[in-house]
Amino acid sequence: MTAKQSKRTILVFRFSALGDMAMTIPVMKRMLESNPGVDIVFVSNKNWGALCEGIPGITFYPADFKGVHKGFPGLFRLFKELGSQFNIAAVADLHNVLRSKVVSTFFRLSGVPVRTIDKGRAEKKALTRKENKVLRPLTTTIERYAEVFRALQLSCEMGTKPVFAPRDLPQSVLVVTGSKGTDKWVGIAPFATYVEKMYPLAKMEEVIATVSGEKGHKILLFGGGKEEVAQLGALAAKYPQTVSVAGRLSLKEEMAVISQLDTMVSMDSANMHLASLFGVPVVSVWGATHPYAGFMGYGQLESNAVQIQDLECRPCSVFGNKPCFRGDHACMEWLKPAQILEKL
Repeated sequence: MTAKQSKRTILVFRFSALGDMAMTIPVMKRMLESNPGVDIVFVSNKNWGALCEGIPGITFYPADFKGVHKGFPGLFRLFKELGSQFNIAAVADLHNVLRSKVVSTFFRLSGVPVRTIDKGRAEKKALTRKENKVLRPLTTTIERYAEVFRALQLSCEMGTKPVFAPRDLPQSVLVVTGSKGTDKWVGIAPFATYVEKMYPLAKMEEVIATVSGEKGHKILLFGGGKEEVAQLGALAAKYPQTVSVAGRLSLKEEMAVISQLDTMVSMDSANMHLASLFGVPVVSVWGATHPYAGFMGYGQLESNAVQIQDLECRPCSVFGNKPCFRGDHACMEWLKPAQILEKL
């Protein structure tokens, strides 16, 4: 029997979203470093395999929930594929949603131990309710992931060491960004999945205008989607030393660019978590959501967060997916560009 065959293989699920998936990376890497007799088969969105590259012991397995793994028959097919290709010793469900529960149940019925993340739903409900809000820091998502591995009798004590070292920029990227030289690179990712998590673009433009006027600074704008690409392209055209990389690079290439940043300005969104993998300091902007819910980037300081602390309605949502019940989006509208610039 080879060394690889003798290892204990842990099947790990985290299907979406990108930011939450990115938060699994430091946990899995730390667990593998602490347990040399273990490897991981990581099942996630087929588009995000680049996040696992460069980590020994992780085999990325793409899930296609819009194609071959769609619906109950597709989930059973996924179970059969995994069971036939890998000798699974245990399952770590880091998602705890219907899809992961279904596949985990198939493995449990076949005799494989399964442990599932405790999302702390009751605590988060108390944190975000309108009345009698319990405003206190909850267990972080990073720690909740680590607890799943500990439940499988695996060592997983987290620190703050960056997951990845800075990466060289290939020529395909340099054509877009230009060489760094002695410039300070400031990444700005002004968008988020939900408007309640997004700082008004006109206000963020004030930040861009100020930073772009600073000698020796270059701004790199990040985003995705046709409309965002168009908006960021228009912003980049207005200001010196400002480049939009949105829609122009693969995820792997974008990660290389992020690794070279001196700082990142991001909403409570995926770019905060991607920057965190490389130890890039993030000035994070929080509106409807709150760092207390446990989604601060790995190794990031809450002192670098920009937020209105004494707004009684905050946080009104764990994920930012609920419309502002006040109707004025005060948590973002009242933040001043100067507050972001001060952190920068």
